[in-house]
Amino acid sequence: MEEVKRLDTVRQYNDYAGVDTLHPLVSVVNFNEVPTIIHYRHYMGIYAVFFKNIKCGNMTYGCQSYDYEDGTMVFVSPGQVYGIDSNGEAVIPSGYGLVFHPDLLKGTHLGKTIREYNFFSYEVNEALHLSKKEKKTIMESLGKISEEIEQNIDKHSKTLIVSIIELFLNYCMRFYDRQFIMRSHANKDILVRFENLLTDYFHSEKASQLGLPSVAYCAEQLHLSPNYFGDLIKKETGNTALDYIQSKMIDQAKIYIFDRSKTFNEIAGDLGFKYQQHFTRTFKKITGYTPNEYRSLN
Repeated sequence: MEEVKRLDTVRQYNDYAGVDTLHPLVSVVNFNEVPTIIHYRHYMGIYAVFFKNIKCGNMTYGCQSYDYEDGTMVFVSPGQVYGIDSNGEAVIPSGYGLVFHPDLLKGTHLGKTIREYNFFSYEVNEALHLSKKEKKTIMESLGKISEEIEQNIDKHSKTLIVSIIELFLNYCMRFYDRQFIMRSHANKDILVRFENLLTDYFHSEKASQLGLPSVAYCAEQLHLSPNYFGDLIKKETGNTALDYIQSKMIDQAKIYIFDRSKTFNEIAGDLGFKYQQHFTRTFKKITGYTPNEYRSLN
């Protein structure tokens, strides 16, 4: 069984990477200046953003060609397990890392909004791929954070550092939005598979056996993390994944309601509702009619 080591503080991470700790709550690590490092699986008690020099090909969007050979970014939040085990072998690292403790954000605007940056819970295979221009923006932001860390800590340090980190994360949000747009063809494929998944779910006995499908269930079936899946569906359709699931359920409910041999209690059960009252409330909330009213109208 592979070992999972804990990294709960910025100092612990810096010690692991072999770099000095200039600030107890935040650090920018230049891995290009680290001779070697031994990779482990780590339980992270801190936020971490890793920029890696990994080739990921070229893409064309509109009339402009984008070079995506300049790096990949992954985001890790406290409570996640991240990394690979290199079996004790030292490797030569490359890239940069930004790590910061949740305590840095206490009492700040970013502390209240950090959960809105869904990419902190994306999977590694849903990483952010950067163009040369985007890489330049990221590197400039990391440079500004480094400059503040290297200053003597004063009453302005926290405000300035957190403000730059927030700006940095907002740029990452913009770049992810661009990535969703540029992967429209791949996203359409996921939408088709999502549609087929729901069709199969409601046309089989899965709903009556397992209940209504959750967003997490659908994401797992499509091999995506729930947050990435939810963001993708929202950007492609304008609706949340839950709205999409409920819309599909309502379409199937209407078909069942036309069958007058079925009772509303049977329909509720077939659709995965434990109680008929819950089905009735949900149906009326979405359609404006109770199931009985809808049957009478049709």
